[in-house]
Amino acid sequence: MSHLFDLAGKTALVTGASRGLGNNMARALVKAGADIAITSRNSDSLDPVKKEFESYGRKVLPVVLDVEDHASIIEAVAKTEKHFGKIDILVNNAGVNKRKFAVDYTWEEWSWIVDTNLKGSFFVAREAAKGMIARKYGRIINIGSGTSFFGYKTVTPYSASRGGIKQMTMCLAAEWAEYNITVNCICPGWFVTDISRKQFEDKKWASHLLERLPAKRFGTPGDLDTAVIFFASEASSYVNGQIICVDGGFSTGDTPAPSSVAPPSIG
Repeated sequence: MSHLFDLAGKTALVTGASRGLGNNMARALVKAGADIAITSRNSDSLDPVKKEFESYGRKVLPVVLDVEDHASIIEAVAKTEKHFGKIDILVNNAGVNKRKFAVDYTWEEWSWIVDTNLKGSFFVAREAAKGMIARKYGRIINIGSGTSFFGYKTVTPYSASRGGIKQMTMCLAAEWAEYNITVNCICPGWFVTDISRKQFEDKKWASHLLERLPAKRFGTPGDLDTAVIFFASEASSYVNGQIICVDGGFSTGDTPAPSSVAPPSIG
């Protein structure tokens, strides 16, 4: 059974791999045996990542990529395919956010968020899929979030982009299935990373959120490892167009009663 999750001989491209959840998902793929192209807008940020990943015995290619720039997308995919000869796995992770009340967002801020998260993900997937279609094999993993399903204040363009990721995943899965390409989506819940750590330092906010988490803890980057390896591997060969929430049960919608209220008796 373990061979189904073995990524030896596979090549992955992970966007936004220099930090945060993208970095951790890339590490999981490398540890599972994949060679990898790691991308960032800043080449310097990729140097320590390359050094670490190579220590696992894998081939690593740093690639500069700005997903807002169509030419940059074409160049990054072409460079990866030229170097490795193929792209078997794509993790569409690069994304941005900015919290504001809806009436305060500018035209430029909306475009920046939606173009990066949704438009960029589509065109990276489209470019990588060309080679996958020709080879009749591919695993595309898009990254959504809880906002792919729920609406929250102060993140309207981000939520719009992540809702679009969910719909885009299903459309591409239906279109490319005949070429042995699967397109699935991981929706992380509330994760503590170096990027988000400051937000979690608000103790009142964090305490309120924990009350709504059935798991009673926030996610840690390693919690995504099994999901990304599953979607990247042969274990998920008959799983297509699906969205998996890795969120400690947050998406169940369970809202606990105040601690002063005793739960109802059973029986």
